[in-house]
Amino acid sequence: MQKKFKIEVDCANCAAKIEQAISKLPGVNNVSVSFMAQKMVLDAEDERFDEVLQASVKAAKRVEPDFEIEL
Repeated sequence: MQKKFKIEVDCANCAAKIEQAISKLPGVNNVSVSFMAQKMVLDAEDERFDEVLQASVKAAKRVEPDFEIEL
């Protein structure tokens, strides 16, 4: 399942670090974090999507504590 989310990230470098951290999580097929568009596209296993999404938010907040996402 692939979903788009509106996010708030402060810089392009942080977006790249967040993308890298999320891509390493189990269950993530693909992720794209765009600083310019302030969007994240997450592609994860259907049956575990909510679990993967919550883990993704935690990983993003470890990289940048100010990270915000509209669920």
